[in-house]
Amino acid sequence: MTTQTSSSSSSAPAFRFAAITFDCADPKEMADFYGELLGMSVLFSDDDFVFLGKEGSTGLGFNRLADYRRPTWPDPEQEKQAHIELGVDDLDAAEKRLLELGATKPGFQSGEDRWRVLLDPAGHPFCITTLV
Repeated sequence: MTTQTSSSSSSAPAFRFAAITFDCADPKEMADFYGELLGMSVLFSDDDFVFLGKEGSTGLGFNRLADYRRPTWPDPEQEKQAHIELGVDDLDAAEKRLLELGATKPGFQSGEDRWRVLLDPAGHPFCITTLV
């Protein structure tokens, strides 16, 4: 691979991780779930998109997709479209709170003593773990 250098004095633009965006059927439902879970506020909202965050921090976006199909994890028929790992101190307490907020727990679990797989209101799998 050849690297080109520019003879101009301009510098390359800086990039930073800004957000993860999930496709879903109901952006408001997703924003309510993750906003409560992570203590984030709505920074932008319209009928088809909601963006959660804290000024200056990484955020989460939720985009309405008219023909959205829920992931069927672990069945590969409709693969997961994103995956978030959330660090927690107490798996049982965290799972209980997430279920109260609207998450569901699929029957298949691969390491319940270290992490748990849950599904958000749109069916996206996410994990809670004591490893981070």
